[in-house]
Amino acid sequence: MAKTETRIEAARRARGARKTATAAKARPGRVRRSAARTETPYHHGALREALLQAAERVLERDGLAGLTLRAVAREAGVSHAAPTHHFGDLTGLVSELAAIGFRQFNAAMAAACDSAASPLERMLARPKAYVAYAQAHPGMYGLMFRTERLDYSRPSLHEAAEASFSGLANAIGAMRQEPIAGDSLTLGQGAAIARAWSMVHGFTMLLLDGRLADILHRLPEGTTPEQLLEAILKGTMPKPPG
Repeated sequence: MAKTETRIEAARRARGARKTATAAKARPGRVRRSAARTETPYHHGALREALLQAAERVLERDGLAGLTLRAVAREAGVSHAAPTHHFGDLTGLVSELAAIGFRQFNAAMAAACDSAASPLERMLARPKAYVAYAQAHPGMYGLMFRTERLDYSRPSLHEAAEASFSGLANAIGAMRQEPIAGDSLTLGQGAAIARAWSMVHGFTMLLLDGRLADILHRLPEGTTPEQLLEAILKGTMPKPPG
């Protein structure tokens, strides 16, 4: 009888040891899964910003063709449903991303104008900053002018794009030495704005597409795209006041 009780007690202890070992193995797994869930802790609206940052990285790395909701979710390390939850669809996402681009674009040009030391430098500062931004962010720049992919009814994009146009109109007004109201232009003012924009945007697209390489190759050694742009601008600008 004593031997039977001893065997029963030994079996009970063995079962208890196996349960303890199983629980010990399970606990680290639960900790690892919990750690994985909190590895990218987006709280209080930070997920939306993280998705936009991820979208910009995908855009600059893979181009507009590679910018999909799934690619953005994968880049941000979140579920595939997250971009849809925050932006609705791809048009919503790229529109909000373009709004960020316009704000960056506007800030770069404003900063360049503020640092100019003379009226001539101020006239050159905005178009130079325009081209420099496009060179530094070609994917974002391309997206900003893909009207068919964007929803301009979204307030953030509409306001950012309008601010960009107002900056251009004000710069042209300063050159013409007259105020320009962006919502009501004379034909001469509209022509001046379109001429300046066409020239700088066209130069930018030719530069990004590598189409200016042949001209630069024929110029004196060491001539930069910025110097070529400056020569173009000086050839078309009126003499600055002072």
